[in-house]
Parts: sequence; structure tokens; C-alpha cells
Amino acid sequence: MAGHRHLPEISQGLVRMSGDQPVGLTFVPHLTPLIRGIHATLYARLTKEVDLQALFEQRYANESFVDVLPAGAHPETRSVRGSNQCRIAIHRPQGGDTVVILSVIDNLVKGAAGQAVQNMNIMFGLEERAGLNIVPLLP
Repeated sequence: MAGHRHLPEISQGLVRMSGDQPVGLTFVPHLTPLIRGIHATLYARLTKEVDLQALFEQRYANESFVDVLPAGAHPETRSVRGSNQCRIAIHRPQGGDTVVILSVIDNLVKGAAGQAVQNMNIMFGLEERAGLNIVPLLP
């Protein structure tokens, strides 16, 4: 599959969540002059009416490291710097059938290292936040 190397795994997760229905997705990671952090934009076309804000809030309600921002908000990489957090915002421009998901992470923590620690905690039956429950650095 051509495109960003993470597109296949994102698509696979969406197909699994949709009950094996095909899911069209455009994934745009932004390369910007940041010291650390990734800001990604994902576009998808909706095939039925759904309250995505509520869906995301319900899905991630019990996830320690995912913050679904209030409707109309925009995530900032500086708000996750030095943390294992992922901040997500959901938008539907002009209320149309296109959804735009904005996501930010600190790629030096949530990227590989934090993800490895989080997975190890789960594998060994430790508290998922062990060693990762840190306050983000601002600015």
C-alpha cells in the first residue's frame, strides 16, 4: 500500500472496528519544525449519520493515555510534550460527510519508548500507567 508506513495499521484497525467493512481513509502526517511531537490529520468519508464526538468519547473514556478534546477544540503538540498522552479532536467541516480527526503525540515518549513500557506493563500484569504517569512539559 502506497503512502505513510502507518496507514496500513490504521486502516486495519478501522476495518476491524467497522465489522470488516471497507473503510476509506486519507492520513496526512505533518512534517513541521518541531523539536518533538507528531501532529497528524486523518480524513474519512462517512456512509451513515453518527455522533462521532460521542462515539470517540465513549470508546476512549477508560483509556488512561487518550484525551478526546471537546467539540471544536484543536490539539497542540506542546500539550503532550514529555508525556505518553495522545490528544484527539473530531471535526465535521460544514456538517458534511467528511470527518477530520486531528491527533497529537510526543513521538519520543508515546511513539516508541512509552508504547513499549505501556505494553510491557500490560504483558506483565502491572498497572498500565506504571512509569508513565508523568505530567507533560509545557511549553
